[in-house]
Amino acid sequence: MPNIQLTPKTAVPDAAITLAFVRSAGPGGQNVNKVSTAVELRLDLEAAGLTPAVRARLEQLVGSRLTLGGEVIIFAQRFRTQKANRDDAFERLAELVTRAERQPKRRVATRPTLASKRARRETKGHRGTVKKLRGKPGSDD
Repeated sequence: MPNIQLTPKTAVPDAAITLAFVRSAGPGGQNVNKVSTAVELRLDLEAAGLTPAVRARLEQLVGSRLTLGGEVIIFAQRFRTQKANRDDAFERLAELVTRAERQPKRRVATRPTLASKRARRETKGHRGTVKKLRGKPGSDD
């Protein structure tokens, strides 16, 4: 079974990807009504064989393009030819997988410095003073 190389790290079995050509929307005159140039690419995540971490990040990235059946849908209709739209769909899928492969940096908890705490208190006190001065002047009896 041949594999499709999406990224340098990830190859997906050919059976995991389904392509369907449908009629495109938008401008294009008579051509739009006659020719099925738009591409609907479906990636079956079960059959793709992605690592659990990459799969979880990919599911997070695609959002509403993920079906209940566990398929990622990419709809490409930017170009006027099937080949260009097909290539565009594969490029977009590869870009999503590349982003999913990148592990997010872990956040290191830090504490504010003593100088920053003092500066914050000073500006806070200054703002309070300014606000108090905005009130109505008191009686000078």
